[in-house]
Amino acid sequence: MAAGLGTRMRSRRAKVLHELAGVPLIQYPLRILNAVGAKPIVVVVGHQAEEVMACCGGAQFAQQREPRGTGDAVRCVDSLRRFPGDVLILPSDLPLLRSETLHALVAAHRQAKAALSLLTATVADPHGFGRVMRRNGHIVQVVEQRDATAEQDAIREVNVGVYCADAAFVFGAIDRLQPNNAQGELYLTDIVAQAAEATLPIADASVAAIDVMQVSSRADLAGISAVLRKRLAEHWMANGVTLEDPETTYIGPDVTIGGDSLIGPDVILRGKTQIGADCVLDGSARLVDVIIGNSVHVKFGVVATESRIGDRCLVGPFAQLRPGTHLAADVHIGDFVETKNAIIGAGTKANHLAYIGDAEIGRDANVGAGTITCNYDGFRKHRTIIGDRVQIGSDSQLIAPVSVGDDAYVATGTTVREDVPPGALVYTTKEQRHRLGWVAARRKREAAAASLPRSKSASPSTKRSTAARLRRSPAGKKRR
Repeated sequence: MAAGLGTRMRSRRAKVLHELAGVPLIQYPLRILNAVGAKPIVVVVGHQAEEVMACCGGAQFAQQREPRGTGDAVRCVDSLRRFPGDVLILPSDLPLLRSETLHALVAAHRQAKAALSLLTATVADPHGFGRVMRRNGHIVQVVEQRDATAEQDAIREVNVGVYCADAAFVFGAIDRLQPNNAQGELYLTDIVAQAAEATLPIADASVAAIDVMQVSSRADLAGISAVLRKRLAEHWMANGVTLEDPETTYIGPDVTIGGDSLIGPDVILRGKTQIGADCVLDGSARLVDVIIGNSVHVKFGVVATESRIGDRCLVGPFAQLRPGTHLAADVHIGDFVETKNAIIGAGTKANHLAYIGDAEIGRDANVGAGTITCNYDGFRKHRTIIGDRVQIGSDSQLIAPVSVGDDAYVATGTTVREDVPPGALVYTTKEQRHRLGWVAARRKREAAAASLPRSKSASPSTKRSTAARLRRSPAGKKRR
């Protein structure tokens, strides 16, 4: 169920679109349902339906056009009315729920041959949850907080909003719901009393309170984020990864890390990032959808997105790998180097202050400091092709589209506008000139100017004479 407004988030975005560990909230129940093999999966959408649907790949959808309660949300799922089996019903705001818990609920439901089963938790603060009413140990009703008496309000066993039910029963019960409550809504919880009144078997399974922490506000989101961060950190440390400071390491749920890798402080790993074995990430790095080979050293302050880094590469410090970067094995990308849509061959080095964009570089090349590929002409991108073993001197510019053949040398300060043949030296000339004694003459002129009186009464002829002297070159000639 993902149709709610999430008003306590105080946001223009639907609650289920807010991210937890880099993943929209709506994706967490979908992961659990996929893990237990539920098919088909139907998402009930309402507020910002198109945006929510875009985050739910592979799911079917039902639309709740008006927010009339959880019972009405399930009633909108017409496609499951003739479903021959059991239906799992989940809210979209319990991201810490585990697949093992759903397995336990389904097992209890089927063992009891129940018409309806629900997940319950005993919590220290039941505020916001429906209270579970029992008679002789059996569940007979769920009372929502707004409708609870003082005695009922003190009950700490709560309904967490997760159900397993026979499809025929649940849709029949929903059709009989009435909005007889403080909110004037159709409560899904009222089907519990219907099952009890019809003496149908009701089963339940318990869950730890921490697993059903609910996202209702941004404060809830921050608290749950801390729990999830700790869980993921403990998982990877138990699997042979060293985290120097787990409290400042942010690992997404889809990230994988190889054994004997070391992750420094303030590292953020998001998306489908994969880190190989024996890697070192010094710290303060942000990697999103990056695939890293084995024995890679990512130095301090690196940002990388949608890139591939081969075995034994050195990256950073303070480097940025933008989308489309592909580093082969043993590549060095040094400080303040930026790459984008670049394929860089094995053993190639760009150790300082370079921009490599829309480019392909061969093996064992060297890119000097200050080198840039000029790939954009204001209308379209162009590609630069650099061969194997090319040496590019510092402060060079390669104006795309252009290619540099294997074993070529690009002299320092060269602007390459045309293709360079293999094995050639390319340079652009600019005459170097010297003016001997220029510094001493300049100092003398400045001293003379400083010694002149600054009175307004200075004669025009004196001013003209001074100006004429300052215009003369050290050789005593007037400049042209």
